[in-house]
Amino acid sequence: MKLTTQTSEKNSLRLNNDDIDPNAFHIVKTLQRHGFTTYLVGGCVRDLLLNRHPKDFDIATFASPREVRRFINHSFIIGKRFRLVLVKRGETQYEVSTFRRDQGPADTQEELPDGDNLFGSPEEDARRRDFTINAFFYDPIKHELIDYAEGLPDLQHGVVRMIGDPDIRLLEDPIRILRGIRLAHMIRFSLDSKLREAMQRHAASLQGAALPRKREEILKFLRLDNPALPLLTSLDLGVLDYVSPQLAALLRDIPKVEVFLNYLFSFHDKKLNTPAELFAGLVVPYYLTLHGGQISPQLRAHDILNDEKLVRLMSNELGMFKSEQTLIAKAMHLMALFARKKEFANRGDRRRR
Repeated sequence: MKLTTQTSEKNSLRLNNDDIDPNAFHIVKTLQRHGFTTYLVGGCVRDLLLNRHPKDFDIATFASPREVRRFINHSFIIGKRFRLVLVKRGETQYEVSTFRRDQGPADTQEELPDGDNLFGSPEEDARRRDFTINAFFYDPIKHELIDYAEGLPDLQHGVVRMIGDPDIRLLEDPIRILRGIRLAHMIRFSLDSKLREAMQRHAASLQGAALPRKREEILKFLRLDNPALPLLTSLDLGVLDYVSPQLAALLRDIPKVEVFLNYLFSFHDKKLNTPAELFAGLVVPYYLTLHGGQISPQLRAHDILNDEKLVRLMSNELGMFKSEQTLIAKAMHLMALFARKKEFANRGDRRRR
């Protein structure tokens, strides 16, 4: 389904080219000028329709990665399983991917390229995406919105719906469970009832998902305005048990859950953005909740790093790196030292020096 921006305005959804990143616009225009159908794609189009400022502008095109690199300056082919082009403009990067399709019955194993690099049409590409509201294409040159997955009704009704059968799509990639929960809370939509039920049925499949991928989704939870909400939804759906059993147990502990959520809120700061800072905003509230809100003045960094329960949370459940764990342990040691400020103030000048 193709719609002009005027059509979408009648449906209370608006697209304004003034909100589009100039570099992204120029990349689309350049590839179109060389004869390649090229669109803005995915979350950036969704956010523009919702009058939100997109964090990233992704681009999809008929041009192959080599052709994109040929016509776009400062571009680099990355990836093996999924080859795409990274275009650098100052401190900002833009991902340019070639339209892809799923393997069909006529494809022989010998002829298949390495990884996920079967190129296809825009409609085939849209059908491979996860949620209907993430499958929009927008041509900023023709002012044309393209909605192959029928995401506009879901966008208007505030629903996160899976493209295709959610049972099949979630088993294809269980990380979509976490992505769906995060997306719903990021844009304040509800989960489609069939998707919720499928998430509950297949929550255990997250046990087999790669820890680095789960780590990235947890970090995205922590970047939301209120990270408690996706954690609680994950608990309600039985998902958190297979991502972080220790957090799930804490959130089910009625006397402690309110304390933990208060700490989580008080430590949450939108200015904190590095993984270590974001994880600290979760680990420290967890520690304080289990220790009566107190950090012992005698606490040292090695005490944190030798705490088997805490290390299991950080390493096995959150996927934190050793360097991040050490940094948080040292920060908590400093918190213990600050707690002794009154004691130091009461000492004589020589002792304080």
